[in-house]
Amino acid sequence: RGRYQDLCPPLSSLTMKTPQKQWLEVMGACHHVLLLLIMGPFFTLLVFFLLFTRLWSFSLLYLVWLYLDWDTPSQGGRCSRWTRKWTIWKHQRDYFPIKLLKTAELPADRNYVLGAHPHGVMSTGIFCNFSTDSNDFCQLFPGLRPWVATLVGLFYLPIYRDYLMFIGLCPVSRQSLDFILSQPQLGQAVTIIIGGAQEALYAVPGEHCITLRTRKGFVRLALRHGASLVPVYSFGENDIYRFKSFAPNSWQHWCQVAFKRLMGFSPCVFWGRGLFSANSWGLLPFAKPIATVVGRPIHVPQCLKPTEDQVNHYHQLYMKALEQLFEDHKETYGVPASTHLTFL
Repeated sequence: RGRYQDLCPPLSSLTMKTPQKQWLEVMGACHHVLLLLIMGPFFTLLVFFLLFTRLWSFSLLYLVWLYLDWDTPSQGGRCSRWTRKWTIWKHQRDYFPIKLLKTAELPADRNYVLGAHPHGVMSTGIFCNFSTDSNDFCQLFPGLRPWVATLVGLFYLPIYRDYLMFIGLCPVSRQSLDFILSQPQLGQAVTIIIGGAQEALYAVPGEHCITLRTRKGFVRLALRHGASLVPVYSFGENDIYRFKSFAPNSWQHWCQVAFKRLMGFSPCVFWGRGLFSANSWGLLPFAKPIATVVGRPIHVPQCLKPTEDQVNHYHQLYMKALEQLFEDHKETYGVPASTHLTFL
């Protein structure tokens, strides 16, 4: 447990941060919240609102562009290395702080499907480590091109879709992922948050519930392309928000599941701290350390039409590798020795 304290800056280093640096870190964390909760609806409403103003031509031109550019997200998007290197991502990293740990080499002579766990409320650790270069992913894993797959529906939202593509996000659809992993240049590393919206319903601080038993699409994807499977676990992801969970047989949980099936994401009851005070309620996450650990690759043969036995075999290997990764590192990052992963 003493090693866990290495993730948290000592009190003396916290006091050394200038008020300006502290404020910039808060703005970095706030930007992530706005990116996930506010920007999509805001830009959608803005584009349609401008249609009824003197600036209607701007919206009309953009909507024409949107029509012509509709398939771009599923064809590799337009990732910008400049956007991934923005300073605001480093301020977001320092706010918690967030770390990235490499446990094995991932040679660039093959492709990878990285399974990320847990989803948490906003997948903050995964976003920071794989959608930005704030923790030097490209230096830790030279030759790899990282992608993060997210909800397809987000790429229907005007302007917001372009922002997501700039930071390397892609739709979590078969067409999109097949396109990326079929590129002639090897070293494509697609990160998929396997548990998705369902797992977000179990983002309770101190608990480690993983939705994985029936999630096998990522294994079929890896088999079709011969891409190695890599388990990834973010310790502390569930600790940055307080969370209200409902019993599986309750009407509240039923409503959450029904909404998820309809809209693709889960309406969760969560809260953090306020923007100007850590002692008030708000949507800003608590400054709790997050450590994303990248495990060893599981080499997978290429099979264009994998059988159920093949899928089940590599799915079991993946579950065991993820469980071992968690057991090997849990005490280092403050998880009690008696705590184990719960697979749902």
